[in-house]
Amino acid sequence: MFGYIYVNEQELKLKEYTAYRSFYCGLCRNLHLRYGRTAQMMLNYDLTFLAILLTALYEEKTTVEERRCMLHPIRKHKSAENSAISYAADMCVLLSYEKLKDDWKDEHSLIGASGAALLKKSSEELKKRYPRQGKAIEENIRLLGEAEKEQKKEIDYVAGLTGHFLGEIFVWKEDIWQEDLRQMGFYLGKFIYLMDALEDLPKDRKKNNYNLFLDCGDVFDGNEEPKYRKMLTDVLAESARAFERLPILEYAGILRNVLYSGVWGRYVLIKQTHDEKVQKNRNRNEET
Repeated sequence: MFGYIYVNEQELKLKEYTAYRSFYCGLCRNLHLRYGRTAQMMLNYDLTFLAILLTALYEEKTTVEERRCMLHPIRKHKSAENSAISYAADMCVLLSYEKLKDDWKDEHSLIGASGAALLKKSSEELKKRYPRQGKAIEENIRLLGEAEKEQKKEIDYVAGLTGHFLGEIFVWKEDIWQEDLRQMGFYLGKFIYLMDALEDLPKDRKKNNYNLFLDCGDVFDGNEEPKYRKMLTDVLAESARAFERLPILEYAGILRNVLYSGVWGRYVLIKQTHDEKVQKNRNRNEET
């Protein structure tokens, strides 16, 4: 479900991209050192964005060191460390545990079962430390499962369930910024769910799996596609509106790059894949 909140690398300055990668590497290292290889494998760009956002908002003191790792054994890479990155790692573990547990429950995935077992102890400890976030993740993922079983098609409700738990994750400290952070996370969560549904639509249609858009025909058809693009744009606009109310200076260029440009990267790829398949089928029909 995650991995949609990414940067547009081509539009970043070199200095910004280096900083972005340092947070990504720092989060990866934090997950490995504190929670092991299983948690490290669940690393995603969405939580990297959160780490940068919270670092910028709360002006967290950050140390950056050059390090080697298994993925980069020869060249050293910059790796950032601070408490916001640690928080993002904690949230990554909580999310990953519930997702893996859900995969086992719904699909009897052995990977889901083994991964959940390895993260169970850490997750239980984190739920005690972050009861609000833990409850929101567990409750809304449960409701998502129920919505899928009941074949619910109310877009705002179903997509909003992901929004609710991501909104709580975005609220690190319950202070004057919590409502703007909650709004940011809520609408980004809706965007993530809608994007995931659009990307999975061909596969879900073939397997007759649940999907919000299963009865919508070709959502990337020339006449239909603008409607779905507008739906995503409206959701992102609400998240961006909350972001612009936050007093963020450092890393603002990176964060705006993600919100206004980077998040559309997967959409472009999804539509391109669709168009190429349509053209291939058209060519095949013309040949016959």
